[in-house]
Amino acid sequence: MTFAGAKTAVEWLATVAPDPDACRWEWERNPLGVALLPAGRRWDVLILPGELGRATLDVLHLLTARPGPVLSDSRDARLGFFVPPGTASRWIGTGVRGAGRGSWIVVPYPGRATGGGHWLVVPDGEGTLTDPVLLELAMHEAAAGVRAGEEREGRTP
Repeated sequence: MTFAGAKTAVEWLATVAPDPDACRWEWERNPLGVALLPAGRRWDVLILPGELGRATLDVLHLLTARPGPVLSDSRDARLGFFVPPGTASRWIGTGVRGAGRGSWIVVPYPGRATGGGHWLVVPDGEGTLTDPVLLELAMHEAAAGVRAGEEREGRTP
């Protein structure tokens, strides 16, 4: 996977690893196709519950041509939105977990099926991240839609 005039997604992600060569080696040889990477250097990750995360991603696709990278766990129970470093330490939101400096993320090899999580939006290799303000707006819009759906289905008190 390459992008004209820019680093590949693999190169961009590996730059945060303590040993980028070892990271690439691990991706190539690990049967799960994953590597453990530190958050807080080039990006933080905001982790949303699956239903809200999917709805938020749908809204983001309406608001921007290309959101930043988005990971999903193997069951689609949680989605991780890559945002600028420092965002996780300032984020306040019920049900949203932040992975910033001092946290590590299991990251699948971009562009290849893995045994664990998978990319919903693959990194572009240029460092594009989701704007936290735009993400918050999308989350509010998505939460309203999720709540309305729950009310229609009789799942709320």
